[in-house]
Amino acid sequence: MTIAVDFDGTIVTHAYPAIGKELPGAIDTLKRLQSEGHRLILWTVREGKLLDEAVEYCRNRGLEFFSVNENYTGEIPQTPDGERMACRKLNADIYIDDRNLGGFPGWEAICRMLTERMNYSQYYAYLTKGADPVKRPSIWKRFFD
Repeated sequence: MTIAVDFDGTIVTHAYPAIGKELPGAIDTLKRLQSEGHRLILWTVREGKLLDEAVEYCRNRGLEFFSVNENYTGEIPQTPDGERMACRKLNADIYIDDRNLGGFPGWEAICRMLTERMNYSQYYAYLTKGADPVKRPSIWKRFFD
């Protein structure tokens, strides 16, 4: 799979423009996913020097990305008329970001869901020892109650 991973709030705690503390399990999980053959793309709003610092932070911990803020290294997106444009959306199978609907589940959950091919409902059932995830109140009910 191709997996796009955010940096601030996902690999490290929020401290932008500084680099926060590494979230427990982040680098280890990403390196494990990479060793299983998944392509990792660093997907962040950082640019310039701040982006270089984030890439170097990961590199110093043994994590190299397939690409950074692009579908593949050297990508030059173009309009139908051949004009160069910024890539506005990555083509990934999974996006790992702390701004997900429902929040960031943590790296232990992400590792289990990806390595055991679970979705959120299956992971919830696993956590509750087989409880029926359908009986869980909808997100809208939980949000508005």
